[in-house]
Amino acid sequence: MTGTQKTIDIIGIQMDFGSSKRGVSMGPLAIRYADLSGKLSRMGLSWCDKGDIIPVSGGISKQQLKNIEQIVEANGRLYSQVEESLKNGAFPIVLGGDHSVAAGSIPAVANYYGETGLIWIDAHGDFNDDKSTESGDMHGMPFSAVCGCGPDEMIPYARHFINPKHAVQVGARDIDTMESLRLKEAGVTVFTIHDIDRMGMPEVINNAIEIAGRDTKGIHVSFDMDAVTPEAAPGVGTPVHSGLTVREAFLAMEIFYQCGKVVAADMTEVNPILDERNKTGILACELILSLLGKSVY
Repeated sequence: MTGTQKTIDIIGIQMDFGSSKRGVSMGPLAIRYADLSGKLSRMGLSWCDKGDIIPVSGGISKQQLKNIEQIVEANGRLYSQVEESLKNGAFPIVLGGDHSVAAGSIPAVANYYGETGLIWIDAHGDFNDDKSTESGDMHGMPFSAVCGCGPDEMIPYARHFINPKHAVQVGARDIDTMESLRLKEAGVTVFTIHDIDRMGMPEVINNAIEIAGRDTKGIHVSFDMDAVTPEAAPGVGTPVHSGLTVREAFLAMEIFYQCGKVVAADMTEVNPILDERNKTGILACELILSLLGKSVY
């Protein structure tokens, strides 16, 4: 997104059914509390806060697909809101909630644009299905689902999938054995934290943009705050040591803005209950601003 006057649609979803830890449903509130709307206004951007989607409290749950009914129902509403936002010419920013919300936002973007690239920034693979999952927690499945690799039950409303050859993961450092095999078999490009150490963040992100942007009509960026090292982002449910530095995270967002190909984004997994004085919520807010063009000078 660059050189555009699109309205920013802020769409929250208070989802914590995909995770085994409660509290991440308050993530949208924490990001807003960091003065997201005020900072957007001071950047001269037009914005519209669409409020929050609140999942129903009960529904069918399965051992390998926990809370599936609540997740599918709420994500179906998110799908409709993101699709409406795109039809109105806006740029949707989805505030999660756990990362299962990406199974609502990404299919809507893919349906609107057709061939769409995806850059998934996350410490975890999130590429399990109901057969490979070790926990049954559905925030570990959305990347697989939106790439058409299952579980199909997670996205019954989807009409278009992300082609795995246009899907890139950045910052991986905790991937299950079966998940790793599934990513390789699908043909997803994975840049681990080792690749970032070896190549540097600019080269990794530019390569990711090239892969996700080649022969596509836009790129969706889906950011999980546990990609950032826990010292800088303590308020997440599944922290993993030695993650992205704050500057690496900001640099990624700055390059995304400069490339002009990003059409929608998710910011997920901020858990205020586990945070320190909203440190993670504030960082998530600032990363969104960088994606939208905020610069130091």
